[in-house]
Amino acid sequence: MATPTLTQPTDAKANRRQLNSDGPRPATARRMVLGWLDRYSITALRVSVGLVFLAFGALKFFPGASPAEELAVRTVAALSLGAVSGPAALLVTALVETFVGVTLVTGKLLRTGLAVLVASLVGIMAPLVLFFGELFPGAPTLAAQYVMKDIVLVAAALVITARTVGASGGYDRTRTGAASHYAPRRTRTVA
Repeated sequence: MATPTLTQPTDAKANRRQLNSDGPRPATARRMVLGWLDRYSITALRVSVGLVFLAFGALKFFPGASPAEELAVRTVAALSLGAVSGPAALLVTALVETFVGVTLVTGKLLRTGLAVLVASLVGIMAPLVLFFGELFPGAPTLAAQYVMKDIVLVAAALVITARTVGASGGYDRTRTGAASHYAPRRTRTVA
């Protein structure tokens, strides 16, 4: 019997090894990309959302600099039933947004920052209810578009919060493979 050579593999495994000898196997490359995404995508999302909050909050420290200044003041005044209005409302908004931004960017006091963010989501989305007629007199106004982009920020905040507090949504993050995050967690039933 002749001894097999690399050009004549004896089994499928050897054949795959020969075909993929010029670089990483596609499955390995995919696993590497998925591993990188798993490790860094939420961090990238957290930092980018933090930069948005930090920038929007910083603008509100300078009267007239934020295009959403008037909307923010009116929203805080309406939600506080007039107890906080004018420059004080703008300052509160600036402090909250800046604090949330700093915690998201740095990762320091992250749970506290996320709690403040979750609490402020009411204020972030309130203009859609409080001022709907003004925001949408027909086609959405520029202010309406500004508020509508907050829907994406809210969704991102929910993802960041879920990952930070360890919510897995019933999915097993410990399994490996291409669709590990999408495969339902296997549970054992006790008879």
